[in-house]
Amino acid sequence: MSRDLDTVFAALADPTRRQILSMLLEDDMAVTDVAEPFEMSLAAISKHLTILTRAGLISQEKRGRVKWCKLEPDALRDASIWMQSFGQFEAVNLDAFERFLQQELDEPDPIFTEPAANER
Repeated sequence: MSRDLDTVFAALADPTRRQILSMLLEDDMAVTDVAEPFEMSLAAISKHLTILTRAGLISQEKRGRVKWCKLEPDALRDASIWMQSFGQFEAVNLDAFERFLQQELDEPDPIFTEPAANER
């Protein structure tokens, strides 16, 4: 179980992967649609998706020629149970987690925003 937790927490540690999870809250997405808002190659996004898949946070399915990604929120259950063992954390409220991820998606990440003309 600790190996699974390590994998989940490692996957959640990266802001790009958290943003991908936020995007998948709305609906399943094609890999190319997931990659669209990021200023990185499709290969780099695919590596992030592989990490999220190995952690069980998303699943990927090929439909025709298109690979689709789907959020798997139950993967957070073991992490929530582990955090509860400290007695300081509430169970993960998936609705609250969804609101948090949506807020993360709504706030532009400075890594992905273009600098102002005077900053170039």
